[in-house]
Amino acid sequence: MRIPDAHVAGLCDVNQAARERAQARIVKAGGAKAREFSDMREMFASQSIDAVSIATPNHWHALATIWACEAGKDVYVEKPASHNIHEGFRMVEVARKTQRMVQVGMQSRSTPLKIRAIELVQGGVIGKLYAAKGLCFKRRKSIGKAPIEAVPPGLDWSMFLGPAQMKEYSKTRFAYNWHWFWDTGNGDIGNQGVHEMDVARWAFGDMGFPQTAVATGGKFVYDDDQETPNTQLASLGFGDREITFEVRGLLTGPEAGLPVKNGNTVGDIFFGSEGWMWVDYGGFQVYKGESSEKTMDQKGGEDEDGTVLHMKNFLSACRSRNVKELHADVEIGATSAAFCHLANISYRTGRLLRWDDASKHFVNDARADELLTRNYRAPYVV
Repeated sequence: MRIPDAHVAGLCDVNQAARERAQARIVKAGGAKAREFSDMREMFASQSIDAVSIATPNHWHALATIWACEAGKDVYVEKPASHNIHEGFRMVEVARKTQRMVQVGMQSRSTPLKIRAIELVQGGVIGKLYAAKGLCFKRRKSIGKAPIEAVPPGLDWSMFLGPAQMKEYSKTRFAYNWHWFWDTGNGDIGNQGVHEMDVARWAFGDMGFPQTAVATGGKFVYDDDQETPNTQLASLGFGDREITFEVRGLLTGPEAGLPVKNGNTVGDIFFGSEGWMWVDYGGFQVYKGESSEKTMDQKGGEDEDGTVLHMKNFLSACRSRNVKELHADVEIGATSAAFCHLANISYRTGRLLRWDDASKHFVNDARADELLTRNYRAPYVV
């Protein structure tokens, strides 16, 4: 709605109340009413739709993208690109086969501040980069426990679950808290964290899969319905360099000296042979030498709305038909998401994993291989 040469032609949601809220926003802003759909397949079949923006729960990202591509639509899909690693591989395959533009919603890739920071790191501002650490210290309060109850009027619960196995409705499994269940979400490393994981991978030049992955943690303090960890520490090994990642959803202080914003510390630390850099959505700082002298401190511009810039980049590529124009093409997004999935698979199996890039499987680990994909519920099969 904030991009003048884009028109919102359709709205699709399994929840009637959500469609009505979105329609009201369009009308209030002076736009023409959009056509409403309850089934995305009907929207994808419509000739009045050129491209789709997918902001479903994670477990729908891949199938919605694949269906849209096969229907001839270009796709902007929110992060994480996929719910599991198998889905990411399929998304790339289908996007290439159908020659569709598929942009993943990792808006840092279109944010001038972040682009500048990565250019500096890759240009040697802190020397040879040997490690990056992503931080997701984002306060998450307990979701509590909710009873099984009747599905609210106007909600297609079966369609909401889609690829996930059928479960009875409860409030904790719906309305954002789906992030904290393995059937529908990926915990905070795959929610907020995938943004920081992507920035870390970007700094290294978008490297491929790591050789090893290990993660520990747990769901600490709370006794509630959440399944995913609220505390997690992961390490991805690449031989001569590494990416580590930490999730803290409980009350916590920041890393020493790093900024706290709205009670959270969310961003990336880059470690080089000559110094280190901190990057978050508000700016970046460079520290050099044995005394960690601050040599650079840059703030983001007030007009740097990464989401608008990222969507503009997507729409530009839709017109040019040049996939190389995309700042976060599906292959970039799927690989960054896979790093988060690798951490979660290690956490769920309780062991260090070794990855064989030739076979796209783990080395001698049948249980970990099972978690590369999921048990899909027909007909919602990737």
